[in-house]
Amino acid sequence: MGRLIGVGTGPGDPELLTVKAVKALGEADVLAYFAKAGRSGNGRAVVEGLLKPGLVELPLYYPVTTEIDKEDSAYKGQITDFYNASAEAVAQHLEAGRTVAVLSEGDPLFYGSYMHLHVRLAGRFPVEVIPGITAMSGCWSLAGLPLVQGDDVLSVLPGTMAEGELGRRLADTEAAVIMKVGRNLPKIRRALAASGRLDQAVYVERGTMKNAAMTALAEKPDDDAPYFSLVLVPGWKDRP
Repeated sequence: MGRLIGVGTGPGDPELLTVKAVKALGEADVLAYFAKAGRSGNGRAVVEGLLKPGLVELPLYYPVTTEIDKEDSAYKGQITDFYNASAEAVAQHLEAGRTVAVLSEGDPLFYGSYMHLHVRLAGRFPVEVIPGITAMSGCWSLAGLPLVQGDDVLSVLPGTMAEGELGRRLADTEAAVIMKVGRNLPKIRRALAASGRLDQAVYVERGTMKNAAMTALAEKPDDDAPYFSLVLVPGWKDRP
């Protein structure tokens, strides 16, 4: 029986791969990764140049991304069928005795697509998860922005949540990281303004990558934001 390895590829800089992740890539017989149709995905780009000859690649292409609202039953049906089919595609290699490494941007069990394979396969095959540096850690390190200390509470919030709920949670925490920004940036701005936190917020896109950029969100002149972007709201109000 083969072994499933969830490999965290970190926030985007290939030098932020862990030694253990690189070792796992060398042990794998099959490399699986999620991507939008027609693309190879950021996780695959991070490991370029580290793969051994003869490695079998198994791209797993999403049937939909943002074309349908995530709450729509059509989206839920397609994406559930996709994860079921992806798990079985990986299982076929595992049943044949192959070691399958599944790439996951950031950390595999933190908003990672890998976890959808993990919950379907962990009871059937030997599994190992190799943690990765999260996008938020990479971004606050790039910005040199101390986020929490002492008894500060950190809230990690998806920008896809309802505006009112987002504003409520921002007002009820010392520090926050807002993930899944993209086209939700206008809503995020309004929620930050309503909670009185807009002037503290820092916008970071493509953190740790070659084309990384950051600015105070209040000074960002437009609402354009790529998939790889997030907003940091620091705590530590009495910092010297």
